[in-house]
Amino acid sequence: MTRVLICDDQDVVREGLNAILGTVTEMEVVGMARDGAEALELIPTVAPDLVLMDLKMPGMNGIQATRAIIKEHPALKVLVLTTYDADEWVYDAIRAGAHGYLLKDTPREGLIEAIKGTLEGQTHVDPNVAGKLFNQVARAGAPPTTTLADELSSRELDVLRLLARGFSNAEIAERLYLSEGTVRNYVSAILAKLDVADRTQAAVLALRHGLVDMSGE
Repeated sequence: MTRVLICDDQDVVREGLNAILGTVTEMEVVGMARDGAEALELIPTVAPDLVLMDLKMPGMNGIQATRAIIKEHPALKVLVLTTYDADEWVYDAIRAGAHGYLLKDTPREGLIEAIKGTLEGQTHVDPNVAGKLFNQVARAGAPPTTTLADELSSRELDVLRLLARGFSNAEIAERLYLSEGTVRNYVSAILAKLDVADRTQAAVLALRHGLVDMSGE
């Protein structure tokens, strides 16, 4: 049974999420907090596996709460669920330690899938904010790390650069004159070599190490 703590300052949102997750047999809402401070108080008592975290809240906001939760409870997963897709919110949430970033217009099935995936080690980032995150990381100007680059072949680096810019396997195949099956194999190899669970994690890692130029075509 997956234990979920909901943190949101709006009553209607908390109750709505509680109702949605209440229909999932393998999930249980074990607590609802109105701000980050209340979430931190509840965690030792209700022992959640994952916190659904809003960002803009009075008192301790979601960024501050996420940072404190990850510090005090490093095994606990924090999945951001917010209406805010501005660059600074996205980047600050990820830097604070959030394991994923969803917008509140995410469909019910998408939310449930993201909760399950996050607990399995995947990173779920709403497509509408993924580009903002990648651009922010790219602008940070991290120096290239040759050790990371040396892990990959030149063709794998080509695939990674396109993957980080949001291209699908089919689009990568078309650009690199490869079959889609070959691209899938390259992506699997890249994930294994970088020791990450999914494409988003691979792209963020590559951007942090300066391996991808988001301005290139």
